Amino acid sequence: MNAYPDNRRIDRPRAIIFDWDNTLVDSWTILHDAINVALDAFGLAPWTLEQTRKRVRNSLRDSFPSLFGEHAKEAEKLFYDRFAEIHLDALRPCPGAGRMLEDLDEAGLYLGVVSNKKGDFLRREAAHLGWDRYFGQIIGAFDGSRDKPAFEPVDMALAGSGISRGQQVWFAGDADIDLECAANAGCVPVLVREQPPGSGEFDAFPPTWHFRECQELSKFIRRL
Repeated sequence: MNAYPDNRRIDRPRAIIFDWDNTLVDSWTILHDAINVALDAFGLAPWTLEQTRKRVRNSLRDSFPSLFGEHAKEAEKLFYDRFAEIHLDALRPCPGAGRMLEDLDEAGLYLGVVSNKKGDFLRREAAHLGWDRYFGQIIGAFDGSRDKPAFEPVDMALAGSGISRGQQVWFAGDADIDLECAANAGCVPVLVREQPPGSGEFDAFPPTWHFRECQELSKFIRRL
């Protein structure tokens, strides 16, 4: 984690917007299974799990047209049909995520979600885990006119909170698209994943903070 800088005041955030997949829940195997069903249907080579980890960033609305061309809508249906079959049974919280959300909620922070997972699946998963009570808004793909990394989903996630996007809002996620979304929204970009940033990995949109896991983020907030 970034060292606490002695010469700089750090203001406690009023709100934290979280990415969902692989920030709060472990869903790589679910995504990997569903994407390969779609690829196989159109005679495309299956992805390895490592390829899925590297390639899945944007919403299907933004990524499937370039991947499947004129068959994008058909591939989207195949993906979502398979995803619906397996996602709740295979869903697993990331280590410490539930406790972190409880701690941050008790500390009085406003919490929201911005994900490129389709909104109805996203909210179903949050309810399944009993986490929907922690979030003011849970915003997914197709809920607005544009998806992450655009700033509009952040505005939607803050709706009703009385908090505007800016430096009083942290955006926490595991991937470059989350840091890009934070930059587009003028929020503080926070990387949450075990691996530290690789050389040059986030040159375009560097994180202000890196936490190896959810409880590390929670403990840091409580010290502010």
